[in-house]
Amino acid sequence: MTPEIAGAAGFDWQLAFLFLIASAAAGLTGVLFKPGAWYESLVKPDWRPKNWMFPVAWTTIYVLSALAAARVAPLAGNAYAMAFWAMQIALNTLWTPVFFGARRMGLSVAVMGLLCCAVLGMLWTFWSLDGWAFTMILPYAIWLGLAAPLNWRVWRDNPGANFSAEA
Repeated sequence: MTPEIAGAAGFDWQLAFLFLIASAAAGLTGVLFKPGAWYESLVKPDWRPKNWMFPVAWTTIYVLSALAAARVAPLAGNAYAMAFWAMQIALNTLWTPVFFGARRMGLSVAVMGLLCCAVLGMLWTFWSLDGWAFTMILPYAIWLGLAAPLNWRVWRDNPGANFSAEA
């Protein structure tokens, strides 16, 4: 099926606001579970983004993802697309407390793997429904292409760093 590029005239801003609220709730985990001294003490690869880039990237991703979901939600045949959106926002919400809160880096790698699958599913299903929505999800996939290997490297390079004394 070829993706449709719908005009903005029919865009439902109230629906977008609901998706933005869900995204903000996911983003709130970054406020509740801050990286802190434990994260700073971990060995990290040279190629990791600067700390300031993470909130900029995730804010952009959350806004674009919410707007993309608002474009797809009213379309016929959106069941799988919305299921993938719900799955990715749930996994996204889970990752921060698992990594920074519980300090379960191995488990966070598994959550990240599932998150990558959910975002790929979202890309695939959004593509079949709306080309602009698909395009808005591309930065998410690109960022995960960096975040997933970073998550794995930090876990691999810091054996025994789970559950440090400073909780």
